[in-house]
Amino acid sequence: MGGRTRGELSVLPESELAGGAWYPATPMQQGLWVLDRDELLRPTQLVPSVVEFTGTVDHPLLVSAVRLALGRHPSLRARFRLDLKHRRVEYSTHEEPADAGFLDAAAEGWTEDEIDRLVQALCGTPFDLAAEAPARAEVIRTGADRTLLVLTSHHIVFDGLSRTMLLEEIFSIYRAGLADVEPELSNPPHPASVVATPSAQDVAAQVEEVVERLRGAPTEVPLPFERSGAAKEETSLLGTTITTGLDPERTAGALAVASEEGCTTFMLGVALLAGTLARRSTQRDFLIAFAWPGRDHPDAADVIGMFITTVVLRVSLEPDTTWRELLGNARISSMEAFMDSDVPLDAISARLNPDRNALWPPLTPVLLNLDDAPHAPVLAPGVTGRLRPLDPLYIKYDLALFVRVEDGADGRRLELSLDYPADVDDHSTVSAFLSDLRRSAADLATSPEETVLEQSMDAIDLDDPAQRLDLVRSIWQEVLQSDDIEDDVSFFESGGDSLLLVVLVERLSQASGRMLRTVDLFRSATVSGQADLLAAPSTEPRKAPAPADGRLGMLDAARNRRATEEAV
Repeated sequence: MGGRTRGELSVLPESELAGGAWYPATPMQQGLWVLDRDELLRPTQLVPSVVEFTGTVDHPLLVSAVRLALGRHPSLRARFRLDLKHRRVEYSTHEEPADAGFLDAAAEGWTEDEIDRLVQALCGTPFDLAAEAPARAEVIRTGADRTLLVLTSHHIVFDGLSRTMLLEEIFSIYRAGLADVEPELSNPPHPASVVATPSAQDVAAQVEEVVERLRGAPTEVPLPFERSGAAKEETSLLGTTITTGLDPERTAGALAVASEEGCTTFMLGVALLAGTLARRSTQRDFLIAFAWPGRDHPDAADVIGMFITTVVLRVSLEPDTTWRELLGNARISSMEAFMDSDVPLDAISARLNPDRNALWPPLTPVLLNLDDAPHAPVLAPGVTGRLRPLDPLYIKYDLALFVRVEDGADGRRLELSLDYPADVDDHSTVSAFLSDLRRSAADLATSPEETVLEQSMDAIDLDDPAQRLDLVRSIWQEVLQSDDIEDDVSFFESGGDSLLLVVLVERLSQASGRMLRTVDLFRSATVSGQADLLAAPSTEPRKAPAPADGRLGMLDAARNRRATEEAV
C-alpha cells in the first residue's frame, strides 16, 4: 500500500449516458449476477424491508410516494444481460420502473397467516434480472391503524445505504403530500457516471499485495455450533437472529477504551469477535469479511445503487495480547483492508483458496458489519414505525455479527446481534457464544490491560445448571470471604449486607456477561436463585419506564405492571 501510485480512473461522462445505452456492470455487480444464476443462492441476493406503521396512514398518498421514488432512480429501472462477445455483464436503464401495489387486507378479510405468507413471498421471490425491474413494493392495510410497507430490491442495484435513502425519500414525499407542497428532491445522477474503474495493472498490483498480507491465515473459523446433518439443501441458507445488549456503564467504558486507541465502533467489533473466537478455541489468526460502502466518487453519496464491496481483513493475537493491544491490531488490520477495499474479492479468493467448492462465501465463513438500519422510521406526525424482523431470513455467512450503538432513555448501549443458520443442532451454543461476546465486551471495558486469553473465570457454559451454580457459589465465596456457603441460604443470612450486595452485582455481571440489577439479586437472594437468573441472555436491552404523569399516571403504571406480572 505504502507509496503505490495508482493509474487514472475511468469514469463514464454524462454525455455517454444516452437513452437505450448498455453500461458495463461493476465487478461486484457481475459477481452478484453470477450468484443469481444459482437457484439456492438467489433468495440471498435480495434486500427486503418490512416497515410496520401504527397510526392513521393515507394509503393512496403512500402508494403514490412509493411509485414516484421508485421511478426516479435509474438503478431501479435496470435490466441485465450477458454480452458474450465482450464476455461481460451489462445493464440498461431505459425500461419501465417498478410499480407499487396496494392491498386492503383488513377489508378483504385476510388472516394474519395469509398476510404473513404474502409478505414472505414479496420478500423472498427472486427477480428475473433480464425482464423485470429489480424492485417491488406493496402497501398493505392490515387493520384500522396498522399498515405494512413491503419493499424489496435486488442487491445487484441496491445496498444498505440505498435502502436508508429510498425509505427516507418515500417518507419525505409522503409528508410533502400531506402538507400539499412539492417535495424537495435532488436530480439523481446515473450510477454509471460515478463508478470509477482502476486499470488492469493497478488491480493486479493490489491483488498481489492483499494476497501477501492474507497469505497463511486459515480460511476456516471454529464456529460455536454444529449444523444438522439431516438438513435439506434448500433450507441450508435459512437463518435466525439472536440479540443482546451491553449496559450503559460498560458501553461507555468500551467506547472510551476504543476511542483512546483510535478505534471506531466497527474496529471495536473486530476486536470483540476475534478475542471471543480465540477464547473458545486454539486459533489465534482470523479472516473476517465485512462490507465496504464503496462510494469513493464524491457524487456517489446520494446515488441509489450497488456500490458495496466485500472486503476481508486479517486480525491475530498472541497469548499475552491485551485487550488494548488487540484494539490496536484491529485498527491496523481494518485500515489496511480499507485501503484495498476496491480489490476484487474473487481474484483474491482464487489465489488463497483455489480448492473452494462453493460460490459463496469465498474466503471466510464469518462476517462483521455495523448495523445502521433505521429501527424507528418516521413517516409522519402521529404515525410510529418499526422495521419488522425478516421471516424467513436468508444468510450467506455461517456466522454474521452486527454491531450497533443505540441511544436509549438511560444512556447508550452497545447492541450485538448474531445471524446464524436455522438448522443448527443446538441453539443454546449460539446463546452461549453471544454471552461470551458480552463478557468480552465487559472485560475490555473494565480491564483493558488484562490479556485477552486470561479470563477472570474459566469459560462458563451458562446453559449448564451445575456450572451456573459453581459460578455463583465461587463469587459468593469471594465477596463474603468465606468457603462456608449454602445454596439455599440468603445472602444476608450468610453474612452479606447492602454494600456487599452491590459488589456481588458487579462481580456476577462481569463474570457472566449478563446485565444484572441490585433488585434482581435482592429478590433472588440465594445461590440457587441467582444461578437461575443467569439461565438465559437478555434478547433486548431494558428500557427505562416512561415517567408517570401524576397520581393517575402512577395508578396506570401500577395496573400495567400488575397485568404484565399476571400474564407471565
